[in-house]
Amino acid sequence: MGKQLVTLCCRKTVLLRAFAAYVVMLLILTGCDKAGLIVRVPATEDALGECVVLIHGMGRTYRSMESMQQKLVDAGYHTVNMGYPSTECTVEAIAEEYFPQALEQCRKYSPSTIHFVTHSLGGIVVRQAIKESPLPKLGRVVMLSPPNHGSAAADKLKDWWFYKWINGPAGQQLTTSGPASLPSQLGPVSRHEVAVGIITGDRYYFFDFWLSAIIPGRDDGKVSVASARLEGMSDFLVVHETHPFIMKAEYVLNETLYFLKNGSFQHQKPVPLPVSGKDWLSFPSGLD
Repeated sequence: MGKQLVTLCCRKTVLLRAFAAYVVMLLILTGCDKAGLIVRVPATEDALGECVVLIHGMGRTYRSMESMQQKLVDAGYHTVNMGYPSTECTVEAIAEEYFPQALEQCRKYSPSTIHFVTHSLGGIVVRQAIKESPLPKLGRVVMLSPPNHGSAAADKLKDWWFYKWINGPAGQQLTTSGPASLPSQLGPVSRHEVAVGIITGDRYYFFDFWLSAIIPGRDDGKVSVASARLEGMSDFLVVHETHPFIMKAEYVLNETLYFLKNGSFQHQKPVPLPVSGKDWLSFPSGLD
């Protein structure tokens, strides 16, 4: 009996420490969730005459997309890195209020085409915006780890006060089913209207182990590989990356750039490991 009590206490201690680590890392990664537009342009002689809008994920800021933005600028794209208060608004409000501001900045350069590169919730924002108001100069869209069919984690946690506090109204919309599930209401994309390429991960970062455990199949600690898929997409790629850092991986940067130029991924083989340099703190998902 004594050994059982000790074991139980140890397990509770481990879980409490893991949860504390999760909260600390979550706060570090989210930073200040605020609005703002960071515009960067290429040297005149390198400019392609095309613009890319970058849209970060839930609880993140434009800083999470800085590596991607620099990659695109170096390749000759005008870029607008869209910051928005993802934990304070519904997806509809974000698409209505902040999305048009980013487009307006792009249009100042009279681009021939406007592309989008998104992470996580950012992909849902673009789908909502395009559904409400089709874009005449719409180019290609690359979505990184998008919850295109919602997240099983949101299903489990949506009623928990801490989840509501951290993720706000948009977090309630990322369930996989039900009247509140926005992804399930947006429908497929048409390849004739827009080419969508999706890159998602199959590893979870150490502080997402408890979320990965409640997501069926392979996942990146927040979104399952199956949920990232979207009917009508042009290409799909699974990489050994985690949800928080997929947008910083060199392999993902290169594949994103390739899709914007060609409308498909290069699918380089073999995928180099570790991809992001953080592989020693991540673990493969979907294992028995």
